[in-house]
Amino acid sequence: MRLAIAEINLQALAHNLAQVRQFAPDSKIMAVLKANAYGHGLVKIAQHLNAADAFAVARIDEALALRAGGLTKPIVLLEGFFHQDDLPILLANNFQTIIHDENQLVALEQAQLDAPISCWLKINTGMHRLGIAATQFEDFYQRLLATPNAKNEINLMTHFSCADDVSDTKTAEQISLFDSLVATKQQAHCLANSAGIIAWPAGHGDWVRPGLMLYGVSPMLNCTGAQHDLKPVMRLTTKVIAIRDVAAGQCVGYGGRWHSAKATKLAVVAMGYGDGYPRHAKHGTPVVIGNKRYGIAGNVSMDMISVDIGDNSDNIKVGDEVVMWGPELPVEEIALCATTIPYELLCNITPRVSYEYLT
Repeated sequence: MRLAIAEINLQALAHNLAQVRQFAPDSKIMAVLKANAYGHGLVKIAQHLNAADAFAVARIDEALALRAGGLTKPIVLLEGFFHQDDLPILLANNFQTIIHDENQLVALEQAQLDAPISCWLKINTGMHRLGIAATQFEDFYQRLLATPNAKNEINLMTHFSCADDVSDTKTAEQISLFDSLVATKQQAHCLANSAGIIAWPAGHGDWVRPGLMLYGVSPMLNCTGAQHDLKPVMRLTTKVIAIRDVAAGQCVGYGGRWHSAKATKLAVVAMGYGDGYPRHAKHGTPVVIGNKRYGIAGNVSMDMISVDIGDNSDNIKVGDEVVMWGPELPVEEIALCATTIPYELLCNITPRVSYEYLT
């Protein structure tokens, strides 16, 4: 019997991509597939995003895995390249690169290449992570136009820091700064991540970069994907492997931090932080067994979690399916219970979990 399973619903994935088109009908779509497609399986997900216009990954090994998997769409390296020796690899595989600092620009200018590379010039408008300063923009832009190693179509990009919060004025300020810098440049613009796509249409530009929303999860504060008509792509399940009686007052799990208020029964389920489930999920974090919610009792272990099933034990038996998150239990809710974000939960799924792709 297989235990921990991540069911990946490819019809939900297609639905979510169509929703991106609804949100940004005039923009091309760069589907973000970094971190193993947010834990969903890099190549398999890419193979079912035929309607996307391009892919984006963080690093060159991810891009090479896509090419090895037979994907031919344009691929953008969101962190750019890290050494001049990477440039021939980019050229040979038709990878596009972000340029976000002086070292990258100098390496590109000094390289001996047989043909130019497609570049995206990233401007720091307030994220203060990657990107050139606004005061550097004109110099970098002209140097990219001048070097024979860069195509003349210099795509222009920035990244939002607070787009998940519609009450924060930072995103409007970033859009305004970006627009003022690039107003005279007849080049493609790319600003919006998932939150920008949903909440900031003024920042849609020529390209949008959906990541989390492709997988059916809301990028917005205090929301679930269903509120944006998104469908969860991952359904993480496991099985009940034991049912135990616990007397009133007994403690459960490492550290003994959970005590039963009354005599009850516990279902022990085959899931833990060794599978990627968050260790810091609090007592009472919900799971679903037989279409009913129950709460976690005690600390999450490496391989197992105890669930308080109370007097319902006659309806639950060893081998029953347990839903850890999915359409019936939003991953956004589990993230709140673990004081983290859905991105981390999805990306932390470990190789021990079996994947099933549902068409």
